[in-house]
Amino acid sequence: MSRACELTGKAVQSGNNVSHANNRTRRKFLPNLCQVTLISDAMGQRYRLRISAHALRSVEHRGGLDAFLAKADAAELSQRARLLKRQIAKKIAETAAA
Repeated sequence: MSRACELTGKAVQSGNNVSHANNRTRRKFLPNLCQVTLISDAMGQRYRLRISAHALRSVEHRGGLDAFLAKADAAELSQRARLLKRQIAKKIAETAAA
């Protein structure tokens, strides 16, 4: 399982620990990933995703999973999230046409 957010693409970054004596050693900055269950209004289902805490706040701010995925850039999304985005868009188009 990769250490990357499924919705924003936020992943591990690297940098330096810098001591008082200015000695530098390499370290990793890990994203704050949470296993959450989000509900899709269009699909009427729950989806379990591993997303960062920042992404969770963004989903809530935009008004839910459907609204977040509608505006999200597909390049940042994981394979599962891209599939979900297409399914939701298709379902919304079907309900709008009916």
